[in-house]
Parts: sequence; C-alpha cells; structure tokens
Amino acid sequence: MYKLILVEDEEHVREGLLEEIDWNQYGFEVVDNAENGKEAVEMIDKLLPDVVVTDIQMPFMNGLQLSEWIRDNYPMTKIIILTGYDEFEYAQKAIRLQIDEYVLKPFSSDEFIHILTKVKRQLDDEVADKENVLTLSEHYRKSLPVLQGVFLSSLVTSKLPAREIHEKSSLYHIDLNGTGFMVSVINIDVVRPEMPNNIAASSTLRETGETQLQMFAVLNIAEEIVHKHSLGKVFIHGDHLIVLTISQDQDQELVSQRTLEVLEEIRQSVEKYLKLTVTIGAGAVCDTIEHINESYNNAIQALDYRLIIGNNKVIWIDDVETRRCDTISFDQLQEQSLIRSLKVGTVQEATEMIDSLFAGLEQLPVSIQDFQIYLLEILTAIIKVAKEMNVELDEMFGTNILPFAEIYKFNNPQEAKQWILTVCTKLMNNIATDRQSSYKKLVEEAIAYMKAHYQDSDISISKVCKHLHISAGYFSNIFKKEAKTTFVNYLMQIRMEAAKDMLRSTDMKTFEIAEQIGFSDPNYFSFCFRKKFGISPKEYRNSARGV
Repeated sequence: MYKLILVEDEEHVREGLLEEIDWNQYGFEVVDNAENGKEAVEMIDKLLPDVVVTDIQMPFMNGLQLSEWIRDNYPMTKIIILTGYDEFEYAQKAIRLQIDEYVLKPFSSDEFIHILTKVKRQLDDEVADKENVLTLSEHYRKSLPVLQGVFLSSLVTSKLPAREIHEKSSLYHIDLNGTGFMVSVINIDVVRPEMPNNIAASSTLRETGETQLQMFAVLNIAEEIVHKHSLGKVFIHGDHLIVLTISQDQDQELVSQRTLEVLEEIRQSVEKYLKLTVTIGAGAVCDTIEHINESYNNAIQALDYRLIIGNNKVIWIDDVETRRCDTISFDQLQEQSLIRSLKVGTVQEATEMIDSLFAGLEQLPVSIQDFQIYLLEILTAIIKVAKEMNVELDEMFGTNILPFAEIYKFNNPQEAKQWILTVCTKLMNNIATDRQSSYKKLVEEAIAYMKAHYQDSDISISKVCKHLHISAGYFSNIFKKEAKTTFVNYLMQIRMEAAKDMLRSTDMKTFEIAEQIGFSDPNYFSFCFRKKFGISPKEYRNSARGV
C-alpha cells in the first residue's frame, strides 16, 4: 500500500475525491489531506508519502511551488497535478519540474483512477528493481570468487588495517583466524626455445593461452595438496600462484617447517603430473595477518635468488639471506587510521586501533631504542591531532609534564599502551566537548539572528547559514538536534509569540501585525495563528483583554 497526500483548497473537490474513490482497491492509502501548499509541506516532512496529488491554484503556496519544494527535498516522490484548461500554461512549467502526471479539470473518477493506476505501475516497477534480492544474491554468489581473489591479493601486497581485514574476510567468507602466517610464491618456469623471427609473433598468443592453462593446472594441484594438509589458501595473483599459510601453531619454526614440506610436495607433484617445473619463493613467518605483506615481500625476494640458485627449487628467504629482524614501524596507513579514530571515531574504535599498534610487541625482538622511536611517532601523531583541533596539551598530559620525556619511563609495552590510551581518551573527550559547545554556540547565534530578523519576510535557513558562514545541510541537522525542533517551526514559534504580545499590548490591525512579524500574506498569518492556538487573532485579543 502506497502512502498518498491530497492537497486541494476547494473542500467539495477534496471531499469528493476522498469519498468517491476506493483508494485501497487501487493500492493507495490517503494518509492526510491539506488545504494549501504550506500545510502540505509539514505533512510531507512528517509522513513521507509516495505520491502527492495537488491542485495548482491555492493560497499561500500554489501547486507548482509545492512541486518545486518536493523535487528539491524528496525527488523520488510522485506528483500528480490537478489543473484546468485555462491553467494549461502552468502545465508547461510542470513539465520542466518533471511532474509525473497531470489531470485536466473537470475530470471523472474513471479518468483519475486511470492516472492512479499508471502511477502505481511506476511505483511497483521501482520497488521491484530495488527488491530484486534473488537477482542480486545470485550475482553476488557468482562474483564471490573474484571478490575473494581481489581481497587476498590486496592483503598480501599492501598493509591493510585490522578492522578492514576483519570486515572483508567476514563479508567474503574467508577464515583468516590463526597465530602463524606465511606467504609463498609459485612461479612456473618457462623454457623458451630458439625460434625464427617469422614465427615468434604467431607463437606469442599461443604461449599466452598455454600459460593460462598451465597456471590453472598448477592451481588445481596446489589447492588439492594445501587442502589435504589444511595449510591455508591458494589463489592467483598476477603471473604467480600464492600459497597463504594460516596456522594455529605459535612456534614459528614449526609453521615454516610444515609449509616448506608442503611446498616441496607441490613442486614434485607438478613435475610428475604436468611435466612442468616451478620455482617457489617462501617468505618469513609473521604472527598477525596485518603484517602478511612483509612475508609476501620476503617471498618475492627469495624467488629472485633463482637467478643464482637455479629453477625447480623451493627457496626460503631464511636460507638465502642472513636478515636482521624487521624493526617495528608506524607507517602512513596506521597514522591515518589513528588520526581518523581520534577525530571522528568512538572511544572503542580508538581503543581497537591502539590495541593493534601494540599487538605482539612483547614477542618481537625489538631494541629499546626502536620501541622508543615507535612511541615517539605515535605520540607525534596524537599531538598533531590536538593542535589541529585546538586542544591544549595541558588538558591531555597535565601541567608540568613533558610528554616526550614520559616515553622513557615505561618498563614494558603494556605500560606504554595504557598511557597512550589514557592520553587519547582525554583528547577525544576534549574534542567531543568542544564540538558540542561549538554546536550549541552556533544554534544560539542562529536563534539570536532569528529573533533580531524574524520581521523579514524573506528570512530563511539559507540566509541564517550565510550569516553564520556554514552550509545549510550541515546546520539543519545540528539545529534540530540542539533545539529539538526544526528551523521552520522555531521561526514560526518566535513569530507567533511576537504576534500574541502585539495583540495584547497594541491596537494594531491584524494585517499590520502580520507584516510586522514577517508575513507577506495576512490571510496566511491568520491561518497559522488559528492552527497553532485554536482561535483567530481577533478572538485571542478579545480574550486577552477580557472582552
């Protein structure tokens, strides 16, 4: 059932339509009706109808002005215009406003029902498009393997935030839970025999197709063996196959040993069954999935050693390079994530971000100097946010405290983490308080401006926002949240209170009072006054004076 609002100033036309048409039979519920466009605006804001049926000629706000407002604020709402033959020039403007349908007066019930049925078909088609869940689900199911491959490729080639990894692995149904991770890269060894130049070009296309077939053949063998040993995932990335080890073992030596055994089985099986050779580069083990790109880089480096060692081998980076353990680093992606959490995130998001920054530090062979540099980088990012948000450092660290000196006092990563978390919480609380204070001040300035200029008939939220130097869309939400009502309602309240005061204390005519409080149409002022207080301005004056 679609919601409909009927806007018609002629009562007999309005009542006739309401009584003569079985709206429910044609799929509509008339949720309200209005006498003019101004009244309809409030109803539309409140009831969010699917269809608005409106006359053109009405007091206070005509049908085309109402339609223009609907198109600006609720562009998906269907509009049916009621118009007479002598108003046909208005219909030309209606076309420009993209009015969905119009009905020429006088019209019969059958003619109107025909238009209603036509509009309902349009609504049904739009709903069907939006709710075609089966089609979308099937499309998603077919696309899932591709999405999984793209995600796994991005996982090994770039450092993704823990939150993004968790969200996407859950979305794409990939289990990445483990305590030991390792990346290996399988490269098919290509032997290119010498050939005459005149056939080299024609062979290129054939070689490309053969390479793809070989890639899938190796993929099938690798998947079967990896699945048999429950080692992890296999996927294609560019010209290589990637084996992602996901282990529950915390002993890194066991993880690497088991992976190398599986890789050797893959190498031998490819050679035996496909008569091909592959060279496999294996990276170092890491204990969190967020750092898996480091293992991938290791694997690529190990693969490069085939130029020295030769093809058809499993090459482990720890066998070919005596490497110093990577020091911890606070990279650009982590800095951006922390800054975003502090500025616009929740305390929980900031806590999770800081947890990820300190995850596993105690198990890493990191020197005290590297750890202190790491803390300095994190602290610098936090102070940068404080500066940008105009938060005094005393609010975060207290007086007589040198924040950069504090990092040399910690005995372990947990102490440092707790201190960083406390500092971040204080910073976020200050940002939230300042933001709320800023919102309150904005609304207070807006109300002061409204009270000083409510007499202007052209005062609007856009004019107030121009005075405050902010956007209307941003401010309308703030105003509604702080004032507990809309800008239009608050302005109306100011004007009505001023009208009551003038009616009590002056002998001004009603039309003079209407003009004094910003109404260009005295009839509309009387209409609004009666709607708000239940009596006319004249009745209120007589009551206030005991007449």
